[in-house]
Amino acid sequence: MTVVEMVGAGGPEVLAIARRPLPAPTANQVLIKVASAGVNGPDIVQRKGLYPPPKGASDLLGLEVSGEVVALGGQGLGWAAGDRVCALTNGGGYAEYVAVEAAHCLPVPDGISLRDAAGLPETFFTVWSNVFLGAGDLKGKRLLVHGGAGGIGSTAIQLGSAFGLSVFTTAGSPESCAFCLDLGAERAINYHDEDFVDIVRTAGGADIIVDIVGGDYIARNIKAARADARIIQLAFNRGSKVELELMPVMLKRLTYTGSTLRSRPDAFKAETAVDLRAKVWPLFAGSRLRAVTHAMLPLDRAGEAHAMLQAGGHRGKILLTPDDGGLS
Repeated sequence: MTVVEMVGAGGPEVLAIARRPLPAPTANQVLIKVASAGVNGPDIVQRKGLYPPPKGASDLLGLEVSGEVVALGGQGLGWAAGDRVCALTNGGGYAEYVAVEAAHCLPVPDGISLRDAAGLPETFFTVWSNVFLGAGDLKGKRLLVHGGAGGIGSTAIQLGSAFGLSVFTTAGSPESCAFCLDLGAERAINYHDEDFVDIVRTAGGADIIVDIVGGDYIARNIKAARADARIIQLAFNRGSKVELELMPVMLKRLTYTGSTLRSRPDAFKAETAVDLRAKVWPLFAGSRLRAVTHAMLPLDRAGEAHAMLQAGGHRGKILLTPDDGGLS
């Protein structure tokens, strides 16, 4: 099969097309013929040599795919050959075929194309498990989402709006702000022109903050949070080392947390998949949720896809598509 390999750690230019044998699914896995693979921030970090794959995982990039099940490694996995799925992977998505834990697969939602579905698993698993899973009824809470036009942001806006939260978000252009409003945000803040801290505090403060920025946003998030708020750190685009005044954390009784999805146990990801299938996937059929694809590029342009993601300005997900023999 055709794959994208790293010929070393570095910039987008280290990504190159290569050939490898098809992976063999283990007893708990299915083999998927890939229609599309999502391009995500952790892929960039791994490409730079800063995020090695877990033990036993593929060294290839690619944490989410969509496609067709073509083989099963065991019995009673809940899938059959020919099923159209999207799936969370531990790596290996930048390829024509990938072996995936069967419990980490979901059906392609009604109304979503097979190719577009590749952009769902990584962000929906991440946002759902960090914001909603086990949190109870959040209706009426105020959610502040940074980077609202990106993959995590566009998913958080949609889920927040669908489950009755008041969603505020930040974005970097009038066009991106309009995009966020169309997804369901109540207020989109252009961070070049406005101070999200003042705006959110005037509205009463944020109950939940989802941040991918880090750096100086960490202290500003603490200021924007109301009492008993949760601040969820999912990436550090401006850096992870900061000096903080922690007294407001104590006085406001804040919960500051973060996570990386890839290192979570398989059982946790399976639990999240079950919850998503029951509570979230039905909302696609009613058009309350949608897949948002910014661009699709062939595998041999993986470096260009990485450069596009790093440059910012994208709205929604960037996907890679192998020659899939007619899957669409």
